[in-house]
Amino acid sequence: MIIYGKQVCLYALQKHEAKIETVYVAKKGILPQPLYEKYREKIKFLENRWAQAMAKGGNHQGLLVEMSEIVPVSLEEIRQGSFLVVLDGLTDAGNIGAITRTAYALGVDGMVATGVKQLPFAAIARTSSGALLDMPFRIQHNILDLLHELGQIGFTSYGASMEGDAVEEMLFAHKRVLVLGSEDKGISKKVKSKLDRRLSIGMKRDFDSLNVSAAAAILIHRMGYATK
Repeated sequence: MIIYGKQVCLYALQKHEAKIETVYVAKKGILPQPLYEKYREKIKFLENRWAQAMAKGGNHQGLLVEMSEIVPVSLEEIRQGSFLVVLDGLTDAGNIGAITRTAYALGVDGMVATGVKQLPFAAIARTSSGALLDMPFRIQHNILDLLHELGQIGFTSYGASMEGDAVEEMLFAHKRVLVLGSEDKGISKKVKSKLDRRLSIGMKRDFDSLNVSAAAAILIHRMGYATK
């Protein structure tokens, strides 16, 4: 896959040397000297118009990296964690990337995308500023089966919902799953019925709701520290 943009590319070059295949440079001086020396044999210089074509019109900032594809982890690996995030039908790469970045920074052990067959991993890697490259991530179509399996091994499931209990007043189980709904529909009714608890974020002003990635940041931070 090809990723582009200075921040995510530098992260990949610094942290994932074994996965790097080719480094495309379209802007002089974009690479720090140590990285230039390290990847000298894999660097290819190209004109901006070709870089623009490879980035499909995106803002490549003069740097693109071709690297091995992201391989989703097994359910067994996901089950080893104690704090998981499950996405119920989310498809927007920007939101998923922002959630992944927050989740990785705040100590989430793994993420599962459900209700989708595939995701644009290159775009998510970019919008997560590279966090996806280090976050155990899995796609599993049936969320109900997933929640049942996790419940069988002691996980408590919590879902973001406007009618839920106030997150700032709760303590959370050590083995916990945060379920986040899709951008337009939220958590599906079938999933809500299977949750152990529902969570809401108290608003200081009369306002409808928060963007899913903003809500995720608040909930993940609270769930990361307020455990029983």
